[in-house]
Amino acid sequence: MKRLKITHLVIVLLSGLIASSCGEYQRVLKSTDSNYKLEFAKRAFEDKRYVQAATVLEDIVPIFKGNEKAEDALYLLALSNYENKDYQTASAYFRSYYSRFPKGKYTELARFYCGYGYYLDSPDPQLDQTGTVKAIEELQGFLDYFPRSDKVSLAQNAIFEMQDKLTLKELMNAQLYYNLGNYMGNNYESAIIVAQNAVKNYPYSKYKEDLEMLILKSRYQEASQSIEEKKADRFREVIDEYYSFINNYPDGPNRSEADNIFKIASRHVKD
Repeated sequence: MKRLKITHLVIVLLSGLIASSCGEYQRVLKSTDSNYKLEFAKRAFEDKRYVQAATVLEDIVPIFKGNEKAEDALYLLALSNYENKDYQTASAYFRSYYSRFPKGKYTELARFYCGYGYYLDSPDPQLDQTGTVKAIEELQGFLDYFPRSDKVSLAQNAIFEMQDKLTLKELMNAQLYYNLGNYMGNNYESAIIVAQNAVKNYPYSKYKEDLEMLILKSRYQEASQSIEEKKADRFREVIDEYYSFINNYPDGPNRSEADNIFKIASRHVKD
């Protein structure tokens, strides 16, 4: 019985606090006192009521423009959206902050969270990667401006991860061309071009071996399906690609398949 009474009391107290908070929130929304609204937003943020904080701050940030409190209000608005996991909106406000206050007291954090917000919102590889590219650009900008920040490692790791994501998307595109084969044109050549560009743009990606193997396979398929007059020359290209591949990955998981391609290609270039 005592436990039930205590639980009931806690529920009553929490209900009272919530009702009180909501009541004040409604008063704040109707208020014309910007300073009162800012103080409420700070308390709401501390209490993790990020939506309330953001809603109130959106009203007063334009009012504080040019005011000494503008910096705090804009940064807190960005941070409220960030904590509410609305990363697109947060990043836009963080960017607005560091653009308006390039030497502000929160500029280092604003630059970091701008990029990191885009990183957290980065889509799956098969989707449009505009946000991923934007995240890399923002985080690289953060590293350029604050190379000694304690968040450098976080930014670098996020960049590496997103570069791998962009590489994977290119690998998927190249694989699609490879799968299309000669349907409505020479898609093997398109696969080679996409894969080569990805290797050039992301030379340290964990997908580099997969890309280079796809180049070798594409050259092999291109040679195999060529007219007789072109086969010898194209199989020589396959052999050149093979030697380049095994030089880079002598003990890689694709070595056996590469060796088989080499054996077949060699039969077509014998004098």
